[in-house]
Amino acid sequence: MKNQQIDSVQNWLPYRKIFDRGIIKLKDSSYIKIIQIIPINFNLKSDLEKQAILNSYKVFLKTCNFDIQILIQSNKEDLSKHISKIKEQNKKENNFNISEISKKYISFIQKINQEKKSSSKNFYIIIKEEHRQSNLETQNIEEIIIEQLNEKFFKIKECLSRCGNTVFELGEKEETKKILFSFLNSRIYLNN
Repeated sequence: MKNQQIDSVQNWLPYRKIFDRGIIKLKDSSYIKIIQIIPINFNLKSDLEKQAILNSYKVFLKTCNFDIQILIQSNKEDLSKHISKIKEQNKKENNFNISEISKKYISFIQKINQEKKSSSKNFYIIIKEEHRQSNLETQNIEEIIIEQLNEKFFKIKECLSRCGNTVFELGEKEETKKILFSFLNSRIYLNN
């Protein structure tokens, strides 16, 4: 048998460099920016508010004349700490009725957790800027591309904020790395 060279995970991943503020340089020399969204609860709005939100969202779609990718990530909640606190409180409880209600509540939480209905969702928008060949220095190209991504971010932030959503860019590289890890290891978050 011939010795086969095993590629590392780093060679497989499409990332070349991770910057602050959610910006990533890909191996194809294009750049992306990850933006996190905290959405409003549309179902709690009145009909008039819903119509205004939908109209603002239409403006958002018309205004953003560039490609976007919307990602929704579900994360299973770890309710073990919550259940432990209830059990501790239940041990201290002298009232039989409250103790029984606590036990039923714990059963209810465990059932929901087993049925995988206890999850939270994170919402992201990914924007991309292609690298176009140019006679400019690599440093200048990178600065220009990052500036273009930031302009797109502010356009998205302005439009989605009108809909009532909270839009923010990621902070340091570590925050971006955590999000990338969660994208690549989604089974860990869904199966626990």
